[in-house]
Amino acid sequence: MLENLNMWEFVGLLLLALLIFGDRLPKVIGDGMRLVRNLRNMARSATTDLSRELGTDIQLEDLHPKAFIRKHLLSEEEEQAIRKPLQGVYDDLRSDVTGVHDELKDVAVAADPRGTAGRPAATSGTAPAQRVASYDDAT
Repeated sequence: MLENLNMWEFVGLLLLALLIFGDRLPKVIGDGMRLVRNLRNMARSATTDLSRELGTDIQLEDLHPKAFIRKHLLSEEEEQAIRKPLQGVYDDLRSDVTGVHDELKDVAVAADPRGTAGRPAATSGTAPAQRVASYDDAT
């Protein structure tokens, strides 16, 4: 966190802390450090207890639900079995959206007698298909 601060910002924060807390600043810093230390100890003991209960080695990063399930509850085969049907749905949806997009492009080109469907529209009163085609060509 402190690596994002330059020297002047750090000095400014220190002066602000001195103005707010005055002579109590060392006690406030000590209390803050004690709080951080206690939170780390609680997290460490929680991961140790969880590791002991599950019989696996759990790190603090593994407590994210997705990472926990992926690493400790599912085998690679089970994970692939879960992903396979979802991947098929994703591929089908992507191909459908691509088909609709191509059809909209064709309609925009066919509906424009001047052949300007590929250029950005100058007014806001253009047809939606023309706006889709011009946006797609611009990106």
